[in-house]
Amino acid sequence: MRAVTEPEHLRTTRAGYDAIAEEYADHFAHELDEAPLDRALLAAFAELVRRAHEAPEVLDVGSGPGAVTAHLHELGLSVRGVDLSPAMVALARRGHPSIDFGIGEMSTLDTGDATLAGVVAWYSLIHIPEAHRPGVLAEFRRVLVPGGYLLLGFQIGDDTNHHDEAFGHPVSLDFHRLRPDAVVALLADAGFEVVVRTEKAPEPDSRARPIPQGALIARRPIS
Repeated sequence: MRAVTEPEHLRTTRAGYDAIAEEYADHFAHELDEAPLDRALLAAFAELVRRAHEAPEVLDVGSGPGAVTAHLHELGLSVRGVDLSPAMVALARRGHPSIDFGIGEMSTLDTGDATLAGVVAWYSLIHIPEAHRPGVLAEFRRVLVPGGYLLLGFQIGDDTNHHDEAFGHPVSLDFHRLRPDAVVALLADAGFEVVVRTEKAPEPDSRARPIPQGALIARRPIS
């Protein structure tokens, strides 16, 4: 039997985040504290999910050290996290022991069909090359119940920001900036309807938001 070759972007993204996990978690530990608009969007997503579903199960895909997952938990969602990087998952489990975190890959989620009320991909789709994005969004739609919600966060642009070094470690990490119109088109092709679309101006003094940021809430139609 021929061995399945793992896509290069998965191998390099995993290795990169494994290398920088501790420093990354420390650097961005309080990022949500400084982002009122992000908190408002997460709160709106949580309210939409809770209002539409009696027992809302939510998956945070690309959960990293777990800060966003924990915030969603505080907003009343039954949420678990999944990340490609074992080092990130270990940090999330250590920092948030009451929440379930596991290792996984967003194009092959270990979740049944139509079992989730919500999926969050908060700045994780940005690591997926263009050719692989339709498959990822199709996977998100597969696991969502009809009427379930998807929240995407991303950096706006046309280029790919490549890093050979981060926090003093050698890495090979690609950050694909995306255009909102292009993401909307991908969502439509995947069978989603867009509910909310936001674009934020650059914040030059921010460590995480020196370029424009975009976010979309989409919904799997009920019928």
